Amino acid sequence: MRPKELKHWTTGVAYLLSQPAGRARLLGLAQWLQQICHVDHFVLFVYEGNHRPLALFDTFPADKRHVYVEDYQVGPYLLDPFYLACTRNQAPGLWRLRQFAPDHFYLGEYYVTYYQQTGLTEEIAFFIDLADGAKAVLSLMRSACSPAYSRDEMQLLDCAQAVVEQVVGEAWEQRRAHQPRPAQDLDYKIRETFEQFGAHLLTAREQEVVQMLLRGHSSASVAEHLAISPGTVKIHRKNIYAKLGIGSQSELLGLLVRDLAGQREAVSEAVLRAAI
Repeated sequence: MRPKELKHWTTGVAYLLSQPAGRARLLGLAQWLQQICHVDHFVLFVYEGNHRPLALFDTFPADKRHVYVEDYQVGPYLLDPFYLACTRNQAPGLWRLRQFAPDHFYLGEYYVTYYQQTGLTEEIAFFIDLADGAKAVLSLMRSACSPAYSRDEMQLLDCAQAVVEQVVGEAWEQRRAHQPRPAQDLDYKIRETFEQFGAHLLTAREQEVVQMLLRGHSSASVAEHLAISPGTVKIHRKNIYAKLGIGSQSELLGLLVRDLAGQREAVSEAVLRAAI
């Protein structure tokens, strides 16, 4: 970075830190990061225990927010490589989505049915550790009309980690102070539905296979992770499909989506009853 560019960048830091903590400063952060490279969309999710992902900030227009945020929160997040990395306590830093994606992620039903709707060509994200074990993921998205992030862009963005951590951490603390979340709310039912999907018909091992297939693992990858042979995985798939009365992985995802949708309706009804 040249001296003139460096001066412009550091002036931007001073400006964004002068903004009020919360949305104003997060917006300043997004504008500051845009000085490094072009970003089509920003979204900041906080993953905390069994709660649904909390969208703390985003720059989506209204017509796109439904897919990127609202649809995502209903259940697809459970198959998201970034979310799954958080459940494995991924270290803070800047990461590409493809670093965590299973071998068949871009052929899997989650990608085809949900992720492809977003029209993204690439997604990278800052991972930030928050208080009490929560994780924040600030995604920087590029649509199909933009190129992938270059190595130089990634190196420059990586230099911004400390500023990102400070701004995001302050926004989260402000949110917790003004709108604390209950220790356990009804949203945990969404995750429970996924973890118990097919439990009334499938064995524990078959449930493991189902969850990995839905997350984008190939049969070979499932076999490697579960320390079984690919042939055994094929037998499990055959038995799973027979027990569930389906004939393809797309139908498998359809059953999960139906169950998740039903759970969301039940949760919403319970919330309404509690409010009366």
